[in-house]
Amino acid sequence: MNFADLAIGQLIGSRSLEISRLDLVKYAGASGDFNLIHWNERFAREVELPGVIAHGMFTMGAAVQLVTDWIGDPSAIISYGTRFTKPVPVADVDGAPGAVLEVVATIGALDADASTARIDLGVTLDGQKVLVKAQVQVRVR
Repeated sequence: MNFADLAIGQLIGSRSLEISRLDLVKYAGASGDFNLIHWNERFAREVELPGVIAHGMFTMGAAVQLVTDWIGDPSAIISYGTRFTKPVPVADVDGAPGAVLEVVATIGALDADASTARIDLGVTLDGQKVLVKAQVQVRVR
């Protein structure tokens, strides 16, 4: 990839991310986050959630994968931040995803002096934003 070939507003990719309850269990084991809202339907509803929800960091990490695939080097990511606006309910469905996130990544800013690009992520579930101001700063070599 050549920095000179990049343009603000340029689409770098999009994808659908299928999430299952099994994905949440695997993430809980890897992260050590066994909060009941991420696996226990009854408890999640008792605390007024729509059901079991995905971990925020799981959602954030799954979304940024589009950028790491595009840049080709995870170490090129300088920073990544977002705000969480809605939970991601993951239904208990046999043989099908419990939720499908849509992720779109575009170039939001370029800094030629630093050879960096700000990638803006649009992350939605059923047409509603679940992450806002999701911005990834990457170094373009």
